[in-house]
Amino acid sequence: MEYTLEFEKPVFELENQIRELKQASERPNIDLTAEIGALQAKVDKLIVEIYQNLSPWERTLLSRHPSRPHAIDYIEACVTDFHEIHGDRRFSDDPCMVCGFGYLEGQRVAVIGIEKGRKTQDKIRNNFGMAQPEGYRKALRLMEMASQFGVPVLTFVDTPGAYPGIGAEERGQALAIAENLEKMFGIKTPIVTVVIGEGGSGGALGIAIADRVLMMEFSVYSVISPESCASILWSDPKMAETAANALQLSPNKAFELKVIDGVVKEPVGGAHRHPSVAINSVKEAVVREFNILKKIPTAQLLDERFAKFRRMGNDTITGADA
Repeated sequence: MEYTLEFEKPVFELENQIRELKQASERPNIDLTAEIGALQAKVDKLIVEIYQNLSPWERTLLSRHPSRPHAIDYIEACVTDFHEIHGDRRFSDDPCMVCGFGYLEGQRVAVIGIEKGRKTQDKIRNNFGMAQPEGYRKALRLMEMASQFGVPVLTFVDTPGAYPGIGAEERGQALAIAENLEKMFGIKTPIVTVVIGEGGSGGALGIAIADRVLMMEFSVYSVISPESCASILWSDPKMAETAANALQLSPNKAFELKVIDGVVKEPVGGAHRHPSVAINSVKEAVVREFNILKKIPTAQLLDERFAKFRRMGNDTITGADA
């Protein structure tokens, strides 16, 4: 059975009815065209009503939908002649952090994507999208090579956060992320980041110090996941829905706060309903941003990148003080 979120069930049930009617109409002398058309119109209207009025928690659940396109899907569809690199040259390779070089519309690019994995074995191997320190060091190695050779950088974010395990902490998880934050401000080529699902905490920010940060329409980007927030505030991860609503998790809010630079529209009903359409929308948005950024002199690009992140929160603080 197709995975269905609770708020999607009314749509799923109607679509099942349409499938049954279509099967029945294949029999001789049975014409159910009118009935199918009426139900389809009802489905189209219901989808618009549901997805235009999602709560922050429902949006969070949708950002985690297992059928949404993953980082590897975007890379395979958008980047040609992709060659992956492995290892951080210190400890090991982190398969969760996919890094490599390829071509985007004929332009050479360095690509980084946090990949959760689709099947159970892949999810376990990729640690459910929670990168290890070696993953962040591998990503930085790629970005520094890209900077040296003048290659733009594209990153795809989809993580609940960096892995907080004992081993990761022993190997310098916090330091690895901190080094990425510091050194990404000095990468001398354009950087574009797209939050395609979850963008949680420093795990996301570790590859998201970018000249342009874009969010998919039904993605989330926050300093902390709702479950972790609920655990800290109420010692109860079951309060995640309350936390999500308090955090106001939505791209529009992030754009209002100037945390991101734009929102990529998804197909009606979300990227998981029409993956190829969603992927094409992201590709067009990224190409458009790179075409703008490549015209900016390097010194100006770095200054604007630094100023962009320094400005975050200043307007809000000023307003509160006033």
